[in-house]
Amino acid sequence: MRRTSEETKAAILAAARERFGVVGFQAATIRAIAADAGVDPAMVMRYFGNKEKLFADATGFDLRFPDLTGLDPAQVGRSLVAHFLERWEGEEALLILLRSSATNADASQQMLHIFGTQLQPLVARLAPPGESSWRSGLIASQILGLAWCRFVLRLPPVVEMSRDEIVDWVGPTIQRYLELPQGAG
Repeated sequence: MRRTSEETKAAILAAARERFGVVGFQAATIRAIAADAGVDPAMVMRYFGNKEKLFADATGFDLRFPDLTGLDPAQVGRSLVAHFLERWEGEEALLILLRSSATNADASQQMLHIFGTQLQPLVARLAPPGESSWRSGLIASQILGLAWCRFVLRLPPVVEMSRDEIVDWVGPTIQRYLELPQGAG
């Protein structure tokens, strides 16, 4: 059965996500991804141009932040931690990107871009003017560190914690990054 170009592109992206997730960016090859997708390697190049662009498309995602307007401002930190845990648990591309960002400059840049263009504007709506950059950086450090320990290193004490326990422990830290005035502490 012949696939449409959209079906072919989707098959290539699915194969790329799987391959990048299993072997990482460096070890994944266009030839192996094409074989996994059941297409000629030339098709992968036609749709994506090179491995870096394929990786960017395979790991691109929207953090899909919840609407925080009706939420008690004192609960935003907890809400963000719960949201990020849900995203890490449900988004294979995000875990692929996290694993790859430790060893690949393109993956690292993509992670920086995602957090910079999605988290910082959210924090800018909540933080005092001029402080969103460093506040979002501190939030990202907590969230990425948590994800690294729970989903990549699989650090036993962190893996064994329930989602609610993590929200209870990390949520107040995120809240602090959103509320404390600069220089306070």
